[in-house]
Amino acid sequence: MREKILDKATDMFLSLGFKSVTMDDLAHEMGMSKKTIYSHFDNKTKLVEACANSLFDQISQGIDAICSMQKNPIEELYEIKKFAMKHLKDEKASPQFQLQKYYPRIHSAMRMKQFDLMQTCVVDNIKRGVELEIYRSNLNVNFIARIYFTGVTSIKDHTLFPEDEFPKTKLMDDYLEYHLRGIVTPEGRKILNQIIQSNQE
Repeated sequence: MREKILDKATDMFLSLGFKSVTMDDLAHEMGMSKKTIYSHFDNKTKLVEACANSLFDQISQGIDAICSMQKNPIEELYEIKKFAMKHLKDEKASPQFQLQKYYPRIHSAMRMKQFDLMQTCVVDNIKRGVELEIYRSNLNVNFIARIYFTGVTSIKDHTLFPEDEFPKTKLMDDYLEYHLRGIVTPEGRKILNQIIQSNQE
């Protein structure tokens, strides 16, 4: 039952936002009493934390699986982006912003976990790209990895990138292209252009 509550709550939080969904909403949606939910989660904050951790674990496992395929590094980044967007439902309700505003402690812990995961993944991606000569050999790997993380998290800020002006999927595509064009070699640029071309077809 705990897993069912977790799955439904995560789905609702992502669709409607962490603040917007009440325990009453969740109980009504699941056709059960709030008492049942509270028997598994002491309060809404505990539920939000469990949902955030559960979602992070799902995305983390998916990214690990993509990285283990040892794909072409440029293609790998596009696969990870596609996977993350699917799991985050394009973030229409800006759950990250609500998490940051109403549950800052949970948001801060998630951000650190996200940084550790992305740091490992992106550093490996850059090193392999350099070895394959599709990324420039003179890159400061740690700097690029951190700048990439900063960008990925900053473009989710709706005050900086309002959704009516910057639709989420297009924004992620534009950011990824921006990141890659700064680090690819002429050979890497050919691969990047092919991927962009095939995504537009």
